[in-house]
This record gives sequence, C-alpha cells and structure tokens, in this order.
Amino acid sequence: MTPDVLFSLPGKTALVTGGATGIGRMAAEGLVAAGARVLIASRKGEACEAIADELNALDLQGSAEGFAGDVSSEAGIDALVAEVKNRTETLDILMNNAGRTWGAPLGQFPFQGWGKVMDLNVAGLFQLTQSLLPMLIASGSIDDPSRVVNVGSVMGEVPMGDGAYSYSASKAAVLHLTKILAKELSGQAVTVNALAPGPFESKMTAFAMGNDDQRDKVGDDVPMKRVGRGEDIAGCMQFLCSRGGAYVTGAVIPVSGGINVSTGGNIFESALH
Repeated sequence: MTPDVLFSLPGKTALVTGGATGIGRMAAEGLVAAGARVLIASRKGEACEAIADELNALDLQGSAEGFAGDVSSEAGIDALVAEVKNRTETLDILMNNAGRTWGAPLGQFPFQGWGKVMDLNVAGLFQLTQSLLPMLIASGSIDDPSRVVNVGSVMGEVPMGDGAYSYSASKAAVLHLTKILAKELSGQAVTVNALAPGPFESKMTAFAMGNDDQRDKVGDDVPMKRVGRGEDIAGCMQFLCSRGGAYVTGAVIPVSGGINVSTGGNIFESALH
C-alpha cells in the first residue's frame, strides 16, 4: 500500500484547539498537507484566522479555517461545540492541544497556580471531548475510526517539574485519561491517543527558547541533540489520524528526542573504569 493511501486524509474534517501557535500550528499544517479540512480554534480568533490564511496560501491538498474558541470554561466549551456544529455536520479528528502552564520555584508555588491549569488542561480537554463524542462516533467505522489525539508532555511521563508542578501533574492526568478513554471508546469506532512532546518552539517555551542560542542550549540537553521540529508533530498526526494508524489506540507517542527514556548513568560505570 502506497504512502499516499496510508497517510492521506482527503474528505476528513478536524478540529485543532490552540491551533494558532506552537504544536497546534504544526499539527494543523500537517493535517492540511494530508488533505483534511482543519478547523483551528483558540481564544484569539484573529490569530486563528491569520494562520488559516497562511496555510491556505501554501496551496496544500486540504484547507483551513480559523475562529475563536475557549476551552477553559463550560460556557466557552458549549460555544465552541455550537460553532463546530454550525460549520460542519461531520467531525473525524479532534486534537486537544489547548493548554496553559504556571511556573514558580518549589516553596513559592502559589495555590492559584493549580486551578486554571487543571481546569483547561484536564477538565476542559475531557469536557470538549465528551461534548463532541456524538459527532465523532457518527463519523467513525470499524475500518476507519474517528480519532482523538490529546497533547500531553514528556513532563507528564518522567519526574521532571522544572518549576511547572501543576502543568506536569496535569499532563500526567492527560496521558492517563487518554488510556481510559481509549479503553471505553474502542468499541465505538473512536481511537484515542496522545503525544508526549519534549521541547518545541512555542509561546509557552519562549521564556527558555526565545533566541537561537537558548534553543541550541536546550537542544544540547536533549539526548538526540536538538529541539523538536514542525515535521515531527505533523508526521505523528498524519500517522495517527490516517489509515496507517487506524488500529492504534491508547498509545502515548513520545515526541521528545529520547527524554522519555533518559536515565542516570550506569551505576557500575565508575567502578569498572
């Protein structure tokens, strides 16, 4: 079977939350390149419209459209779901990418650094997925299920706080929730998988990767000696959402350059040399 059959998405409709920047923007381009119609939503509707215009100007196989959508509250989720239903009768792919973080040193991390992070990263993700399930279930089949892709983090896999305690805990919850939903929806023609990215350039990581020197220093600390690139996310999305990934559910894809398996040195190394 040829790649254009295995990894193409013509006729598919996708929603990418937080799709105006960073990983969401990378995913949206990958889906459009594979032929999907991609709805891009975030709190900043104008930014989403601008990104959609940029993607459409690339003359790729699919198309994009952007609009405002807030996943941080119940009212915002209800409004986003209504807008999706207004724009399309079918939904084949949902990428839950919208998220936020909060950083402070241990001993100074504030109580308010938890609620907003958990509400968006976990509760919002769950509620949006739950609200769109009827559309996803209706669009899927045994041979070609609908797809949910959640964005976790390598920080949700390994004990790495880096001052972002609520963020790391929320992403661990996302990865576990992904497996729970995959189990519960496996008989309803919906797959649920997650990405666990390492460092990628985005607004969220700009504090540490705001220039080339910082980015290179971060890359040097990654086992594979670089930060993530757009094609790393795009390729994962094209696989998980296409015919090639139709039999995969409950997986956590570590897009982290080896951070997920990085451990301490060999405990006997010093004694043997």
